[in-house]
Amino acid sequence: GLDWITAFSAAAACLNNLGPGLQEVAGNYAGINDAAKWILSFAMLLGRLELFTLLVLFTATFWRD
Repeated sequence: GLDWITAFSAAAACLNNLGPGLQEVAGNYAGINDAAKWILSFAMLLGRLELFTLLVLFTATFWRD
């Protein structure tokens, strides 16, 4: 398990291409487990392809308001 600052900064860095993470992932991602690396790699793809914009367009709550 990672502390919340490391986890949040790693997710933010991967999703938004913000740059380096904080604490354990400041230099590299070698210290985290393989499953987390796969999840963060998938998050990088989602962030890079900007699929979140498409997901918002397909949600019903977006069109109700």
